[in-house]
Amino acid sequence: MTAGAVAGLIAACAFAVLVVFIILLLLKVGKTVDKVNKTVDETTKTITVLTGDVDLLSRQAESLLVKTNELLADVNGKVGTIDPLFQAVADLSASVTDLNLASRQAVSKVTGFAKKSGTAGLAATAGKTAFKLIRPGKKSAE
Repeated sequence: MTAGAVAGLIAACAFAVLVVFIILLLLKVGKTVDKVNKTVDETTKTITVLTGDVDLLSRQAESLLVKTNELLADVNGKVGTIDPLFQAVADLSASVTDLNLASRQAVSKVTGFAKKSGTAGLAATAGKTAFKLIRPGKKSAE
């Protein structure tokens, strides 16, 4: 064999090895592309389900907010109705407090008057007794 034939044989072998490595590489790339396609399909399905769930949650949240606003308006209306009642109770409480204070003051005045009257009555009795003792002669003349 000539040197050109050996070089051609080596080149042919090298080319065959290169073709084998390229085929193996293409097979691995094909498997990777298949896995990527499966992942994309699963992701698409998941996003579709997730979008549907988010839409449902969004509608439910909107419905809940509407009901909450209605309930809040109802509660505010009822609180507005109850406010005068609480004001009336507060006014009644103030009136009862004023009445208690006036009653205590009246009792204090009556007690003070009774003490003074009792002292005045005692003084009058003492005065009568003293007057009787000072004027004994007048009593015997009667």
